[in-house]
Amino acid sequence: MLGGMQDWPLRVMRILDHAEREHGTREIVSLHAGGEKVRSDWAGVARDARKLARALERLGLRKGDRIGTLAMNHGRHLVAWYGAIGMGGVLHTVNTRLFDDQLVYIANHAEDRILFYDSGFAPLVERLKPRWTSIEHYVCFDGPGGPGDLSFDALLAAEGDDYAWVEGDEREPMMLCYTSGTTGNPKGVLYEHRSTLIHAMMQISPDIFDLSARSVVLPVVPMFHAAGWALPFSTAMVGGKLVYSTDYTPGVMCDLMHDEGVTHTAGVPTVWLALINYVEAAGRDLGRLGSVHIGGSAAPRAMIQYFTDRGVRVGHAWGMTEMSPLGTVGAATGDWDDLSAEQRLDYMCKQGRVPFGVELRTVDEEGRVLPRDGRSAGRLQTRGPWIIRQYFQDPGGEVIDEDNWFDTGDVAALHPNGVLQITDRSKDVIKSGGEWISSIDLENAAVGCPGVAEAAAVGVRHPKWDERPILLVVRKEGQEVTPQAILDHLAGHVAKWWLPDEILFVDSLPHTATGKLLKTALREQYRDYRLSSAA
Repeated sequence: MLGGMQDWPLRVMRILDHAEREHGTREIVSLHAGGEKVRSDWAGVARDARKLARALERLGLRKGDRIGTLAMNHGRHLVAWYGAIGMGGVLHTVNTRLFDDQLVYIANHAEDRILFYDSGFAPLVERLKPRWTSIEHYVCFDGPGGPGDLSFDALLAAEGDDYAWVEGDEREPMMLCYTSGTTGNPKGVLYEHRSTLIHAMMQISPDIFDLSARSVVLPVVPMFHAAGWALPFSTAMVGGKLVYSTDYTPGVMCDLMHDEGVTHTAGVPTVWLALINYVEAAGRDLGRLGSVHIGGSAAPRAMIQYFTDRGVRVGHAWGMTEMSPLGTVGAATGDWDDLSAEQRLDYMCKQGRVPFGVELRTVDEEGRVLPRDGRSAGRLQTRGPWIIRQYFQDPGGEVIDEDNWFDTGDVAALHPNGVLQITDRSKDVIKSGGEWISSIDLENAAVGCPGVAEAAAVGVRHPKWDERPILLVVRKEGQEVTPQAILDHLAGHVAKWWLPDEILFVDSLPHTATGKLLKTALREQYRDYRLSSAA
C-alpha cells in the first residue's frame, strides 16, 4: 500500500533536543546551600549534557551501563540525567534517605559503574566505598570530593560539546529507580525511552499538570524519588522554566516562589503544611502560584481547601515508582461548573481519575472484577504502556498476570465517574512524609533486641507526617526491656526516620489462623491513637 508515516523512535533525548532548539533561553535556576543562586538555560543543559556524555565515554562507560547519582535537586544533577541517558547509559537515582545497608544493596544490585554525588554526602560516600563493589569512578558535583575523586566541573571543562546522542530502539532502558514499598530489599524499576516519553506527553496535558512554555515549575519532590515525578522530562518537553533548591524550608521556598514567579509546584503534604503555617504566621502570600500537585500520601481536606480558597488548583495525585510514576490526578469533571463548593472539595479529596494510557480495575480475593459503584472495595490493579512488567534483575519473573494487570498492593474503590478512592493498603507498610516504612522490617529488627518476644508496628495518624509508626511489644517472660533499649537496638538496624514515635508494651498480640500477626485488627484498634509527641 502506498503512503505512510515516518518512523521516529520515541527516545528521551529528543525531548532535550526540542528544549534546546525551541526554548534554549528558558531558564534553569538552582538555589544552593548558603544562598548561592546559579542560572543556566535549556541550551546550557544540552551543551553540558553533551560534554558529560563525551566524558563518560572517555572514562570507559558504554551503552547500557548503570550511572548512579546521590544528589539533591539542582542544575548539575539535571545535566547528569541527560548526559547519562544521552550516551546510552541507564541513569540510577539513589534515594539519599536510605539506610547504609540498603544503599550498598541497590548500588551493587544495579552494578553502578560510576557515582555522581553532592559534597554534603561525602562522609557517607567515603564510609561506603569499601562496600560498593562495582563503582569504578566517583564524581563530586560541587567540590573536589574525596581522595581520588573527580570534579564534575573539571570533567566538563576538559570536553568539547560536539557529540551525537547514542541512538537505538525506543524500548531500550534509560533509567532505574528502586522502590522500598515492599518488604525486604528494595526492587528496581527499569524505565524505557518509549514509556518515559509518552508518560511526559501525558503529564503536560491540561487535566494532568497543565504545563506549557509559560510554566515556572518548582519541583519539591526530590529528583531521586520516582524520577522526580518525571518533571525533568515534561518541563523540558514544553520548554518551561525549572526552579530547583537544595533548601525547602518554608521561608526560603516562599522567597524563591516570589523571586522566580513560580506557577507550578509538586510535593508531599508535609511540605505544604509547613508552607501554609509559615505563610499565615508571616502574613505573606503564594505569589503567582496557580497549581499545586500533592501526592505521596493523602492530602488533608483543610489543605486542599486552603489552596482552592486562594485560587490555586490542587491536583491530588496517586501513583507508584512502578508507574513512572503517575496513575491518577484530580482533574475537573465535565459537570464541574454545576457542582457546589462542597461537592468539588469532596471530589478533590479523592485520588482523581486516570489519563489516557492508564487502566484501573478492582478485584476481590478470588480475582473477580468488582463494579465501579464507589462502594465495592478490592485490590487495585493497573496496566498501561508506562507500568512495570518485571522488576530489574528479579529472578521471580514478570509481576503481571496474563492480561498485563499489575497488583498495586492498594485496596480501593472506583466510582461511577472513574474517580479513584484509596481505602486501605494490603502491603504492611507505613507511609511517613511520602516515604515508605516497612512495618515487617521494623518488627523483625525489634525482635532481635534482647528481652523482646514479639513486636508489631502499625502506622497512626500524625498531623505533619500523615503517618508515624508505633511499636507494640510483648516482653519475653521474666525479662525486662525498656523503650530506650529497644530504640538503641533499632538505631543500629534501620534508618533514623524509621524509628517508632512510641513503644507500647502489651501482654499479647492478635494472630490469624496461620499464625501471622493480624494487622487489620491492630490498625483498627489504634486507628484513633494520639501520639503524645503530636499533640
